[in-house]
Amino acid sequence: MARVTIEDCLDHVDNMYELVHVATLRTRQLLHGSHRTVRCKNKDIVTALREIAAGHIAKGEDNDGDTHQT
Repeated sequence: MARVTIEDCLDHVDNMYELVHVATLRTRQLLHGSHRTVRCKNKDIVTALREIAAGHIAKGEDNDGDTHQT
């Protein structure tokens, strides 16, 4: 399976710092049982990055699907 690169993720967030923030939030959601939007057998952090790179995760999305600016 192809690697997830920072460049792939940066197409969907404004900068590296926001990428870290969004990936951290999404990883915590996955650890607490949130539904995965991509199929992969990787660790939660890699899954979160794959979801961001695929454009499935919006900025500041929380468990309820509501969005807010980060």
